[in-house]
Amino acid sequence: MRIFSEQEKQFMQEHRQDDAAQLMLQAQRYPHLPMLELVQQLQARQKAAAKLPAWAANPDVVFPATISVEQSSSETTAAFKASLVQGELLVDLTGGFGVDSLYFAKRFKQVVHVEQNPELQEVARYNFDLLQARNIQSINTTAEAFLEGFKGKADVLYVDPARRGGGNEKLHLLQDCEPDVLSLLPLLFAKANAVLLKTSPMLDIDLALAQLGQVTKLWVVAVQNEVKEVLYLLQPEALPAQAERTAVNLLPNGAPQQLTFTKAAEEAAQVSYTDPQEYIYEPNAAILKAGAYRYLGQYLHLSKLHPNSHLYTSATLLPNFPGRAFRCTGLSRYSKKELLRQLPGKQANITVRNFPESVAGIRRKTGIREGGDTYLFFTTDRHQKPVVLFCRKIA
Repeated sequence: MRIFSEQEKQFMQEHRQDDAAQLMLQAQRYPHLPMLELVQQLQARQKAAAKLPAWAANPDVVFPATISVEQSSSETTAAFKASLVQGELLVDLTGGFGVDSLYFAKRFKQVVHVEQNPELQEVARYNFDLLQARNIQSINTTAEAFLEGFKGKADVLYVDPARRGGGNEKLHLLQDCEPDVLSLLPLLFAKANAVLLKTSPMLDIDLALAQLGQVTKLWVVAVQNEVKEVLYLLQPEALPAQAERTAVNLLPNGAPQQLTFTKAAEEAAQVSYTDPQEYIYEPNAAILKAGAYRYLGQYLHLSKLHPNSHLYTSATLLPNFPGRAFRCTGLSRYSKKELLRQLPGKQANITVRNFPESVAGIRRKTGIREGGDTYLFFTTDRHQKPVVLFCRKIA
């Protein structure tokens, strides 16, 4: 690992907004500087600027290769994750760059950071010392080797399996990721009171619950309406059918939108169906991923347009809906002539929900351009008929 001089740090600060590739082409202008290492650092810092702003703003922090930055948690999700657990000892078995470990260290007396890549582990250990995280011990080994040699018992074992294959392809199934949590479950439970597992947002929740078995709680975590991760808390004797599900959408102001329910509550929920009323609601991505389709309507006293459309409606405005709210200004059949008669500017934002056409197909057939203040929802109503809702977004 390279420790950069003050002159090198100053260079990176002055060129922090520059195009890295162009800067590398000008390397001959800076023969006194290690340009390859500096450009790699700049690239990593630029990648980290949005998800790790405090780290990127610190000129002394050392960054690993950009792929490790891309795969790390954001500061926002790491802080939320750390709020879910606390205790004496947490072991981060897949420590990586160390962002999660740093936030867990605020909630636990001691954290052990385990990372099998020696270069990445060295970078993480250096940054822990730099950031004065004195209660983190960093170890270079595999999760399996650590568990085999660990004689104590942790309050929590945290696992975020690597989801990249040998060809750098993305993996989703638990058995395809490294380490294989399913085969490790007996050993994990022997070494801890609880296991906190992070999985791909693409993994089917019901499949994960069936495979893992002993799940007591799960969280679907979205940041500004984009699902980033799904977290499972496993404990001995827990029953997956009774697992508590929480959909979390973290807003820019830091306030979370949260909805907690169980699968039994979802299946038992009573929901009514009606024609579109004055207000239309689209749930945030975390709620849709968690599967609170019926429960949301019952919980908020809203009607649905169709069992499979997952759009909700009401005659009076529901404030603080966990998602997007719209005023419905008109309806149309799926007819190019009828649509364009109500849309003279031929510009609108399009969403499809339970509709046989894609957004691209609709734009191609109708010539409607993207943008503007009008929102069109192409969906199916309770009479099984395709319908287009003309809407205006409510701030």
